Amino acid sequence: MLRAYTAAAVRAAEQPLLDAGRGPELMQRAAYGLAMGVVAVLRRRGRGVYGSQVALLIGSGNNGGDALFAGAWLAARGARTTALLTSARTHSGALAAFTKAGGRAQLAPADSDAFCVAAGFSDVIVDGLLGTGGRGGLREPAAGVVARLCKIMSGATEGRGAGAGSRPAVVACDLPSGVDASTGEVRGPVLAAALTVTFGAAKTGLLAAPGAQLCGEVAVVGLGIADGLGEPDVLRLEAADLAAMLPRPEAADHKYTRGVAGIVAGSARYPGAALLAVAAASACGPGMVRYLGPPAVAAALHVRSPEAVCSGDAPEAVRVQAWLAGPGINGDAEQQGRARQALASGLPTAVDAGALDLVSTAGDREQSRLVLTPHAGELAALLTRLGTETGRAEVEAAPLAAAREAAALTGATVLLKGPTTFVVSPGGATYAQGDGTPSLATAGSGDTLGGILVALLAMARGRPPEAGTDPRDTLAATAAMAAVLHGRLGQDGAGAPLNAGMLAGRIPAAWKELSGAS
Repeated sequence: MLRAYTAAAVRAAEQPLLDAGRGPELMQRAAYGLAMGVVAVLRRRGRGVYGSQVALLIGSGNNGGDALFAGAWLAARGARTTALLTSARTHSGALAAFTKAGGRAQLAPADSDAFCVAAGFSDVIVDGLLGTGGRGGLREPAAGVVARLCKIMSGATEGRGAGAGSRPAVVACDLPSGVDASTGEVRGPVLAAALTVTFGAAKTGLLAAPGAQLCGEVAVVGLGIADGLGEPDVLRLEAADLAAMLPRPEAADHKYTRGVAGIVAGSARYPGAALLAVAAASACGPGMVRYLGPPAVAAALHVRSPEAVCSGDAPEAVRVQAWLAGPGINGDAEQQGRARQALASGLPTAVDAGALDLVSTAGDREQSRLVLTPHAGELAALLTRLGTETGRAEVEAAPLAAAREAAALTGATVLLKGPTTFVVSPGGATYAQGDGTPSLATAGSGDTLGGILVALLAMARGRPPEAGTDPRDTLAATAAMAAVLHGRLGQDGAGAPLNAGMLAGRIPAAWKELSGAS
């Protein structure tokens, strides 16, 4: 499991070492890790260090010192290194080491034009402008330089042209400058990195959209501060976690102990939502899937998913271990009524689409068993309805903050769908999953996620949470697991067209891979 921390937590963990006079040692360790990151990128591009061209953007803080010491290491081994100093205040020891090793230093803004042209022909650009203490994005002259380099990287202006293979690769020092280390929010121009080499621990902003989309691969260089970091701010499940968490049937199981997933979805207008959700839930292997809804939708389900048990009953008349309520029920009063009963059942309930309108504030009723699954527009509407005027653009600019606010307002777990899927428990646990691909951004993909989630919730009901674990955090972990599995469905055959109807058929193979089954 990847653990990420706020900038303040990392600085606090470093402080005892700095107070003990170990700052130079930490800088050398960070610089060596950064240099190794540059070497790895060069090798992936078929280049060695000797004869390579490396351009470095240098700020006034310790990040600039880290980058200059890394540049000195590279220059001493034959790289042609040029550093643009964006401030007269530069780490003097690092600059001396850089020039002594043969690096060439230039000063902005006087040398900015020449540097940008040369950087467009380099193999690697190292972003050493802002570190975890940066606030409010880049200022001039650094902002203008980065804006121009962004155009060069896009092939829109001078440089090597539009061929992606000919563009420099960007390696960010600690984090891409302009990305908030604690929130992932982005301010001003940012050079998108192929690799971010971060120090001490992963920062929340490296896992949180929109900044996460600008970080590329993230490599953590240890500084010996793990014991002082405290509880992580954000978690990310990795493949090894899924191997331990995915439920497996046991010898004594039968269809009722394996978990019964109940689904209230679909309507005459949107029958497909029910078909997609039921197919996905069934593909996850619970003991049974019960569908409640209109006869016409049930008839279609008997063809698509004959194993599903369909009826027009009310939720209180059937026995399940978890509910999914909401996909495709818009405009259907009877389905809205069933959804309302599901939300009030006291069972774990995934709440999506049309059922989100039934969610209230935490003070109005107990909602700790609910997992809300909105996209950005739906979350903005929910927050606005509950008294916090919010637009979709605001949610997309600061999704982690918006998801946390919704969890606090409703008392429910919130799974916010997007480029990074955030799962926030009102108990405190927060997951940031970046497993999806753009191919999943299609109509009906969210219905598939809902089906996966309700199946996992149902199958988890017979397994008691670990001692001392907040049950709400257990819900969040299950929701994060569903996000990982759903994301994997878009990774097969990358680049090929994909629609939501194809996703359920991919679940068994993805499940098998993630569970580690041979």
